[in-house]
Amino acid sequence: MAYDIRLVKLVNGEMIIGKYVEKDGQANLEDAAVLQTVPTEQGVQMMLLPFGYPFDNEIDAVIDYKHVIYQYKKIPVDLEKKYLEAASGLAMAGARDLSSLQNMTGGATQGVSDFAEMLKR
Repeated sequence: MAYDIRLVKLVNGEMIIGKYVEKDGQANLEDAAVLQTVPTEQGVQMMLLPFGYPFDNEIDAVIDYKHVIYQYKKIPVDLEKKYLEAASGLAMAGARDLSSLQNMTGGATQGVSDFAEMLKR
C-alpha cells in the first residue's frame, strides 16, 4: 500500500511528517512525527520524534489538517524512508542489502536464481 506522505509546517511553527488521510470530508495527518533540527559541529541534523514526545513514545498521533499552514512540495527521500521505518518499526532494505542475502544462506540457495524456484524445493 502506498501512503501519501506529507511534510508540513503547523500554525505553531512545528515541522511535521505524516500520512495524509481523508475520510468523510475530514483531512488528517496520521502517524504524525515532529521533525526537529539539532545543531552539530558539522552543521544541522534532523531528529524525528513522536508528536507527543517525551510523554508519548509511539508515532501514532493524528493531526487535523486545518492546523497546517504550509505543505512542502518535496520530501527528501532519506527523510521519507526514515519516517516509514520509524512509523512501521521495520527497516527498509536497499538493493545492496538484498544482494548480500545470498551470502547469508550458507550456500543453501546455490543454483537458485529465482526466489519462487527456491520455495519449490
